[in-house]
Amino acid sequence: MKGKKLTDSELLVLGLVSEMPRHGYELEQVIDGRGMREWTQIGFSSIYFVLGKLEKAGFVSAEKPAGRKAKKVFSITRSGQDALAAQTAEALGHYRPTFSSVLLGMIHWEVLSREASLAALDARRTAVARELERLERIRFESQPLPDFIEALFDFSEGQLQAEKQWIETTSAYMEAKP
Repeated sequence: MKGKKLTDSELLVLGLVSEMPRHGYELEQVIDGRGMREWTQIGFSSIYFVLGKLEKAGFVSAEKPAGRKAKKVFSITRSGQDALAAQTAEALGHYRPTFSSVLLGMIHWEVLSREASLAALDARRTAVARELERLERIRFESQPLPDFIEALFDFSEGQLQAEKQWIETTSAYMEAKP
């Protein structure tokens, strides 16, 4: 993994371990508690797999405290800090397209009737509106938020607003079409 690009899951876990030494279950609690599953895909079972890969790469070290039920605690290493900084700059500085299932729906759009297409767009408009409301509620209830968390909300809201505009424009075009 050295010199290789970290996966999103690896970058997430490495960043959380950089905050303080943690064990796998604690990482799960932090991911859940901070709502990180809102914008990243990592399952509970994959946390330990990712930690193993990071340890093998020398980015984290593990220490098992004394005691039979003691959990292995992971700490970031110097090379892990270097990799985290480099990968964070890469993630912020470069565009990488994301792929949404809506694109698959669009490619096969022709199999739907006009009415079914408009109904699907209307359902998506409703889902996007609900998501915007949900994010705003979470944001409001969580104040004050650190600047980088505000930036996460701003980014997500911007994407949803752009999608809402696309839905409105596309629906209006389809409705006006004879």
